[in-house]
Amino acid sequence: MQRRRITSRRSPVHGRGVFALQPIAAGERLIEYAGEVTSWRRAAARQQSETGHTFVFGLSDGRVIDGSRGGNSARFINHACAPNCEAIETGDRVFIHALIDIQPGDELFIDYGLAVDGEITDDIRAHYACHCGDVTCRQSMLARTVTSR
Repeated sequence: MQRRRITSRRSPVHGRGVFALQPIAAGERLIEYAGEVTSWRRAAARQQSETGHTFVFGLSDGRVIDGSRGGNSARFINHACAPNCEAIETGDRVFIHALIDIQPGDELFIDYGLAVDGEITDDIRAHYACHCGDVTCRQSMLARTVTSR
């Protein structure tokens, strides 16, 4: 019988998080981000979440995986500016892989790299504030912006 490698529980960073129960090697596939594949419009219309909490994962074709509909514990993976995991899209599926070796008890993180339409206001920045606490924290779950010269 295979032992569980990860679990979700209360996170010191935000809400619930996902934590390693066993050592995880860099490059290992940990979990699929499960949920209903749907349109942004449909997912947004039914989204009822607290500030900064979303279970919607954007796909490159413009659709999303709505983890609040048939999702699993992957929906609780929190954002960090220096993540230890990454999301890899394969067709209409997303898998979470370890970027580095992870020890039991460590929380799993990905960089959300969120994008919003329109101007990024102070309200939007506050809505997507990052609480990872890393020394490299950019204070936001929004994608890094590239400035032109």
